[in-house]
Amino acid sequence: MKITYLAKLGELTLKGSNIKSFEQQLVRNARDFLKHIPVDVILRAGRMYIEVEEEYCSKVEFCLNHLIGITGWAKTKICEKNIEAITKTVTELGLLAKENGAKTFKVDARRSDKSFPLDSYAIMRESASGLFDDGSMKVDLHNPDVVISVEVREKCFVYTNSQIGCRGLPVGTSGKGLLLLSGGLDSPVAGYRMLRRGMKVECVYFHSYPYTSEEAQKKVEDLAKALSTYGLQTTLNIISFTDVQMLIKEKAPDSWSTIALRMCMMTASNMLAKHINCQCLITGESLGQVASQTLENMAVTESMAEVPLLRPCVGLDKEEIVQTAYFINTYETSILPYEDCCVLFSPKHPVLRASIEEAKEIYNQINPDELIKKAFEERVVKHFYAHESL
Repeated sequence: MKITYLAKLGELTLKGSNIKSFEQQLVRNARDFLKHIPVDVILRAGRMYIEVEEEYCSKVEFCLNHLIGITGWAKTKICEKNIEAITKTVTELGLLAKENGAKTFKVDARRSDKSFPLDSYAIMRESASGLFDDGSMKVDLHNPDVVISVEVREKCFVYTNSQIGCRGLPVGTSGKGLLLLSGGLDSPVAGYRMLRRGMKVECVYFHSYPYTSEEAQKKVEDLAKALSTYGLQTTLNIISFTDVQMLIKEKAPDSWSTIALRMCMMTASNMLAKHINCQCLITGESLGQVASQTLENMAVTESMAEVPLLRPCVGLDKEEIVQTAYFINTYETSILPYEDCCVLFSPKHPVLRASIEEAKEIYNQINPDELIKKAFEERVVKHFYAHESL
């Protein structure tokens, strides 16, 4: 039996003459996500419809829960475009909700087809009669147990249990960025926030084996995989930074080691961004959260970037970041006790107010460019795809 899902478009509906390109990207993303499933994806008048055999419903619902660019979705029933059929379908869904414990209901109607003889208010009033008149359920317009939605369009769609979507702009409409992905809470959230702005995101992870464990790398791979379910695909570039960190430990003042490391990461990230045509760098920095994220120290980091450096979490506190990490299912992975190289090599008394001039003098004294270039050239690349999670 064929099932139809209705998805409501989000922010992209506010676009002007270029709206078609945003709509087309959203449809491409849905089809790419469901590429190994026989589905029909159609976009029409501010709604996207996915038609699929019932056996694939769970996979379609997983896709819709992760598809950026829609505000919500629902599994619908399609009925004939007359008030008798609408009332019958509303009654069926209401009684089903009653079996699951609902005692009160509300009908919410939208009439996009203006040739339909009843307006939205009349549709709500008439279609509610089947449940209300015989006392099956009570009406509650303010806090109902179940909302039964009716949309009269080219067909008539009736549904309950509307789900909230990710919102944002379809991935692929806002260029490509390179995310510096660590094993912590912040950087996956930063990547997700840029995905919601329509940006494709690739990742780079700096590994310092044996000082950072294989479990730490596996943790980051799992985070990249989680991001791929929102970004359709994620490429993870793993750069071994052991030799670079040993050089920093040998030549840099201890209090400057974290800043020196971040400067070296920026240098390697510049190389990678240029190689894979990324237009910006993305970090999970939040102002004042740790010593390396004072305004002065962030200015030092940014001074090394050769493309724009975006910090989507810069104004968020930890609780806001944690809430998003829960939502995108990265929290449990991020808190696993496998530290990244920044944490393991952090000094007891780091510099809090670094100057760009002094930082660059220390960087030049370390002279890490050859080791960074070697590490970049020996990087390992792994790919993760959303459809693999279905």
